[in-house]
Amino acid sequence: MPKSLFSTLHKQHTFVLLNQLNPKKGKKMKTLVKSIMIVGVMLGTSTSYASETAKDIPTFKFVNEGHNLSVTNASGEVIFSGRIKHSGNLVRLFDFSQLKNGIYTVEISKDFEIEVVDLEVENKEVKILADTQNKIYKPVIRPEDELLIISKIGLDNNEMKVELYFEDELIHTEKIEGKDILNRVYKLDKTVTGEYTAVIKSNGRVYTKNFRI
Repeated sequence: MPKSLFSTLHKQHTFVLLNQLNPKKGKKMKTLVKSIMIVGVMLGTSTSYASETAKDIPTFKFVNEGHNLSVTNASGEVIFSGRIKHSGNLVRLFDFSQLKNGIYTVEISKDFEIEVVDLEVENKEVKILADTQNKIYKPVIRPEDELLIISKIGLDNNEMKVELYFEDELIHTEKIEGKDILNRVYKLDKTVTGEYTAVIKSNGRVYTKNFRI
């Protein structure tokens, strides 16, 4: 991995990362200096995101078309994973009574969040264990021209790790901590075109976003 040089511009949230990339990747990469500026916190974007996810939502029993469903048994084996084709009551749409007796973990993946709950199957009777219900907030990763905007509600976990790659080469990494809202806005060098990847790690999960400049 190439060496990185950090030059502080401001005391909080803003710095430039200079990174000399591998010259073996061709003329374009030869002694190329890659610049990233962290613009800082965008309260407007974060507030909008928080408001959107804070709206009244259906209870866990009700699911919408387009959500993703996964079911895991007590051994950690995923026994079902797929896209929900119809809106309605979770237990009525999916016949969990056909499963063997035991405890199962159900995850409903939505746009900004993942709802997790355990259910118990005993002699074809299905019971949702409401006290196990948990909500995981997913990061929103949005590239806009040379800007990369990353936001996450921090109510479930107040930290996340960000890794940025340019053509499979790590060019920046940082750990972000906060309270209700975690966010960063990165300004990339628009003269350096190619494939970028943003990797966000939080709650033991990994989220990725590929984009081009």
